[in-house]
Amino acid sequence: MEIFNSIVTWVIKKRIHQIDLFRKYPHDVQEELFQNLISTAKSTEWGRQHGYASINSVREFQERVPVSTYESLYPYIERVIKGEQNLLWPGKVEWFAKSSGTTNARSKYIPVSPESLEDCHYKGGKDMLSIYVNLYPETKLFSGKGLSIGGSHRPSELNEKVSCGDVSAVIMQNLPVWAEALRTPPLKVALMDKWEEKIEKMVELTVPENVTSISGVPTWTYVLLKRILEVTGKSNILEVWPNLELFTHGAVAFGPYRELFREIIPSDKMNYLEVYNASEGFFGIQDQAGTEDEMLLMLDYGVYYEFIPMDQLEEENPKALTLDQVELGKNYALVISTNAGLWRYKIGDTIRFTCLSPYRIKISGRTKHFINAFGEEVIVENAEEAIIKACKATDAIITNFTAAPVYMESGKRGSHEWLIEFEKEPHSLQRFTQVLDEALREINSDYDAKRQNDIALQEPKVHAAPKGTFTNWLRHKGKLGGQHKIPRLSNSREYLEEMMQISGL
Repeated sequence: MEIFNSIVTWVIKKRIHQIDLFRKYPHDVQEELFQNLISTAKSTEWGRQHGYASINSVREFQERVPVSTYESLYPYIERVIKGEQNLLWPGKVEWFAKSSGTTNARSKYIPVSPESLEDCHYKGGKDMLSIYVNLYPETKLFSGKGLSIGGSHRPSELNEKVSCGDVSAVIMQNLPVWAEALRTPPLKVALMDKWEEKIEKMVELTVPENVTSISGVPTWTYVLLKRILEVTGKSNILEVWPNLELFTHGAVAFGPYRELFREIIPSDKMNYLEVYNASEGFFGIQDQAGTEDEMLLMLDYGVYYEFIPMDQLEEENPKALTLDQVELGKNYALVISTNAGLWRYKIGDTIRFTCLSPYRIKISGRTKHFINAFGEEVIVENAEEAIIKACKATDAIITNFTAAPVYMESGKRGSHEWLIEFEKEPHSLQRFTQVLDEALREINSDYDAKRQNDIALQEPKVHAAPKGTFTNWLRHKGKLGGQHKIPRLSNSREYLEEMMQISGL
């Protein structure tokens, strides 16, 4: 295995030269990609409707093609699922990534073309490995197997020849034979749709393996690792897999979970790498050791990027910026045009740039996930940073949280109400609440202004949820496993009240 590890490491390192190319010439790479997208799609129904054949510049593209939502694209997507071709993208599309997000009960079906599968999702996976082996050249990653927790897929109700499922399931099902040989558990187990059964089977089949890396959503990965410890009786995961060296994570911010994983994998040699791999595409990879939640924006994956400033978000025709127009530290809604036929598609995530040479980003939240009931404009990034500080101050470790406003009633001021599930309880919930509040005031000037003298907001209310509350809520919603996640913040009390009822609080 040592020779095999050396050969694979040497081969996978080589892609770094292409990554360096778009680091050095980001605008040229994006311009060339844009022209290729327009040229390729000019004969599709969408391309003909919007005059792609005569589009010569990004400005013309922005003038002719409106910013899209899922709802506006769905009539085309539905026809593609039913079997029509050449609508949004040329050729046959037989796979769709099912994404329910966390704000809508209605599922979204994101087309995954052969080009997007090969030149975006798979390319992202290979680049993640290339970046890792260049950061850690002494790695023994390929001397063992990678454990991945996939979702599931099934034929579409509209067309049994088309398959829909979590993007992880779409990727796994189409992996080449050589890649499948490097992972565990077997595909038929990784793609099981009954979550509790899948966990038990994964424990049974992966414990005997030499697992050197794990990839998955932090919440579900932790559930699996805890179950492994329960079954084996070991005190930490390194007693099960002594050669484990990497956890590649995405879908939710890792900051609130960092201590949780340090406790279960107690090693300074354990490495963590964040990726931004959504149903719509693979967008970012952490390319520096020791940075937290900061990722290189991947510019040659068949994705053309635009960015809507947050003050433009609710405009009927928002002005979207191109890569050369963005500024450091500002929040933008991400807009993409892709080699799967998503055109000027607003995916619902917000990002901010931490570096402009090369372009690095942090995910700051969701366009629909915030609390702004009193003008406080608290976003997910604020909440997660405050949670981390409160945990450190009170020696607490969390597994999940959500928050919503308490709206003003006659003679009463408003506040924020938090429901937090702790793996390790704070030594004082009152102190935890105080630090959470102080951190939010320090991070967010709008929140601080509303908290001055309790003018609009009183101190937040924090409830410690019984263990299993959030899992039970997801089970109730039929969203266990896969890439499903808890809505962190909401301007509505709907989710919070459902979870409070389930928790018995």
